[in-house]
Amino acid sequence: MGKIRLAVFNTQPPHLYFGGVERRIVEIANTLSEEVQTSVYSGSKKGFKTVTRIGAVNIVPCLSTDLFFPLDNWSFNRTLSGVTAAMGADVFEGHAVSAYGFLRTLRKRGLSSRFIQTIHGVLADEYMHSSLDVSQTSRVKLANMLMWRLSRLERELAENSGIIVTVSRYSVRKILDYYGVEKSKIRIVPNGVDCERFKPRTSSERLKRQLGLDNNRSILFVGRLIPRKGLSYLVEAAGQVVKEADDVKFVVAGDGPMRNSLIEWLTRLDLRDRFIFLGDVTEEMLPELYNCADVFVLPSIQEGQGIALLEAQASGKPVVAFNVGAVSESIMEGQTGFMSKPNSSQLSESLLRLLADASLREKMGAKGREFVCSSFSWAICARKMLQVYSEVSQRS
Repeated sequence: MGKIRLAVFNTQPPHLYFGGVERRIVEIANTLSEEVQTSVYSGSKKGFKTVTRIGAVNIVPCLSTDLFFPLDNWSFNRTLSGVTAAMGADVFEGHAVSAYGFLRTLRKRGLSSRFIQTIHGVLADEYMHSSLDVSQTSRVKLANMLMWRLSRLERELAENSGIIVTVSRYSVRKILDYYGVEKSKIRIVPNGVDCERFKPRTSSERLKRQLGLDNNRSILFVGRLIPRKGLSYLVEAAGQVVKEADDVKFVVAGDGPMRNSLIEWLTRLDLRDRFIFLGDVTEEMLPELYNCADVFVLPSIQEGQGIALLEAQASGKPVVAFNVGAVSESIMEGQTGFMSKPNSSQLSESLLRLLADASLREKMGAKGREFVCSSFSWAICARKMLQVYSEVSQRS
């Protein structure tokens, strides 16, 4: 039997965006290049106009806007509904809500059984958590309205796809709760981490100096600056941390709609000089950035898995997070890091405990790398995904 021909759909070009979804697409495709021939169809965002090859992956631009995600996704799906080139594939895979237009076309042709819907974080669950915040700005309220609409599309995809792939046991429970599909059509294939790229290094001193961290201990956050990432808890915890550890700085890698409000809040609290906002960082910089940190923190109030937690642990760093969503599947409590209920006081206690004990940080970091690389390498995750592709390719 020859290679499985796979068509993958994602609104954002995976060679120009570096979120967990995009990383998963490229890593699995390259790892399985001997068994699977992958073509990725993505929106024409960030000037993406020409077919591009990244490793073993062909990335094909499909016309979309480049304004904001809901409009980008809608225009991308209008284009996808007419993309006949992908019809020659054996298996079709859509990420999040990137391919509802294409799945509708497949249903008309009786091919929906060969469509895989990959759900990273259950959008209905994210909407429910975000809507609990009673102090929402008008911008956040609008974002929640859009999230609700997207969750309706995700439910449609889940109901009509042949197979659903998701990243954690927690996500399976939420898919069953919110979308009412049969459990028999769900497969768990977690996101992974490249343990050769993300590993302990001793060559981060130059970057530390550039960031002004050479004489400071540091706490790192990596992720989008959006409500569900719980950055308000981190700001509150920082006030307590700096009272007891006056040499600590917080490094924030990532961008998003909360950036300006966070900076204004920190300024009012006289904490602005304790935070370094880097914006989006390059893929080349990220492994070194993890190594600059003493502790990694992810204060999310909802998390489908948390790929940054895996990368931090692979880099030999202890992690602190809230025990929400699938976080407990990504951390060994008390061994690779600390978890608590969403609470800024408990968050600050965990951070201070690690900052005060270098030997504990080293012990947890070593255990974290062992844990992640034995359970979440991309090679392990890709083999699980190959089983799914093989199963679906045999369907009529």
